[in-house]
Amino acid sequence: MDKYIHAPLGDAEAETLRAGDYVYISGTIYTARDAAHKRMAETLERGEELPFSLKGNIIYYMGPSPARDGRAIGSAGPTTSSRMDKYTPDFLDMGLKGMIGKGKRSEAVIDGIRKNKAVYFAAIGGAGALLSRSIKKSKVIAYDDLGTEAVRELEVEDFPAIVVIDSKGNNLYDMAAKAYNMK
Repeated sequence: MDKYIHAPLGDAEAETLRAGDYVYISGTIYTARDAAHKRMAETLERGEELPFSLKGNIIYYMGPSPARDGRAIGSAGPTTSSRMDKYTPDFLDMGLKGMIGKGKRSEAVIDGIRKNKAVYFAAIGGAGALLSRSIKKSKVIAYDDLGTEAVRELEVEDFPAIVVIDSKGNNLYDMAAKAYNMK
């Protein structure tokens, strides 16, 4: 089912999404990858505030290429989500409502998604140039020294994604494997 949602997300909206839904996200989302996640965790360990609130927000695991003339951003494809798994349960407990990436997630992340009524979305790998068309504005808001791994605030319009793990823990990857009798 196609659904149009707005970020940041509330609990009620997140709970309407089901594994397998096609979604089009509009609003404000943030980018953060490995190095940014590590730095965010270190910031929290020092008792300092993060550069943006996690509450209700969506993090897109991607590192963009430089913007072409007239575009907000260059190619903007997803990166492998499991590299952020060691940080994700704590971020979910702090209010993170959604993540966009590619690939499977750990059981600890799935438990955190279920516990916090969050959602894991997949964006199509290899389609970064196409995905970048949905990004209307991009600005670095933290960790500029990390280059492509800096935290960016993105304004997106109808950003296409698929719900992989919904707020109840239903997992599209597992569902598809069972449907095709694969393990």
